Amino acid sequence: MQQTDGFDGMRCLDCGATFDVDGPQRCQECGGALEATYDETALAQAHEQIFDGNPAELVDFATVLPFTADAIPTVDEGGTPAVDCPTVAEESGAGSVVLKDEARNATGGITDREMAVAVAAAAEHGASDVALPTTGNAGHSAAAYAARAGLESTSFVPSRATFETKAMINVHGGEMNVVGGRYGDAAEAFADASEDEDWFSLAPFGTPFRHEGAKTLAYELVADHGDAPDVVVHPTAHGTGLLGLSRGFRELAATDTIEEVPRLYAAQPEGCAPIVDAFEGDDEITPVEHPDTIVGSLEIPDPEGGEYVLDALAESNGGAVAVEDKELLEAGTSLAQDGVPVSATGAAAVAGLQQLAEEQTFDGESVVLVNPATANREADVLRSHLMSKGI
Repeated sequence: MQQTDGFDGMRCLDCGATFDVDGPQRCQECGGALEATYDETALAQAHEQIFDGNPAELVDFATVLPFTADAIPTVDEGGTPAVDCPTVAEESGAGSVVLKDEARNATGGITDREMAVAVAAAAEHGASDVALPTTGNAGHSAAAYAARAGLESTSFVPSRATFETKAMINVHGGEMNVVGGRYGDAAEAFADASEDEDWFSLAPFGTPFRHEGAKTLAYELVADHGDAPDVVVHPTAHGTGLLGLSRGFRELAATDTIEEVPRLYAAQPEGCAPIVDAFEGDDEITPVEHPDTIVGSLEIPDPEGGEYVLDALAESNGGAVAVEDKELLEAGTSLAQDGVPVSATGAAAVAGLQQLAEEQTFDGESVVLVNPATANREADVLRSHLMSKGI
């Protein structure tokens, strides 16, 4: 395997069992999700080398990933801009607010970071096919990166997924099964099909390498600004992105590259907010019985990484916030009319910060809002909100 020098194995997030670098994708002891582990000395040396340089894209962080840059089927993902949002900063009372615009990735979303590393893992493990259930965005990324690596891909997509994501899965050569209903129906169809298939699973937390790719966002934020921000608000579905952020910042804090992990906040739509409900109730994740939000990418009633996200929020002294669809659409269109395009998904972070600012102070603090996907995928949702206002 084309693995980096520091990558030394995997550890279960639930029971702590450890496995070799070429081990399973889920824990063989308890079935829990895994995370990559690294030699501490090698990790500290990698941090020095990275931040002495000028990292500009994901492969520049390969020394803190499991696989070498040559093994990653890159399409120049990463290096996304942090766009200044002075109006939001003023309204929230924060010292500064930037929108980390993951829409600028190759396929238009943050899942490119995840798939760059996860598809590399599939290829390194000798897979010929990859597959996943997806609300749409991850399927688009998976099809593109699989094609780049010379692998076949299959996405199980709910019928409510946007036309743009479904179209691009096919454009990149991916197979697609459109399943009537919502994400849960697509996930069930994927699970059923997996019993007869020998593909490499790219399902959320079906492999440790999706959240491993996601951690590069934390590294990039520190590289961009010379230090970690005080606060990060991340729209959250299954939790791969937020857990990745937590991993990245914790690694950087462990080597004293940053002083402490920023406060992390998960933002979810009120009509489907299982992580928020659990966080506020100091309880375990309870699946949402009747999910109802206009933001399909965040309509995950039973998130695979929910418990891991709760741990990450608590460890960072952060929190979780639920916003109404109307509020997030208003926040998104208002920001767009200030010259900063943001998806309906990303607008959950904007509205989330606004709501949090009513309950606590961010005086003088630096805040990052994550925009996980391009607004072009959800233009009809944003436009319908304006039409409801007679615009």
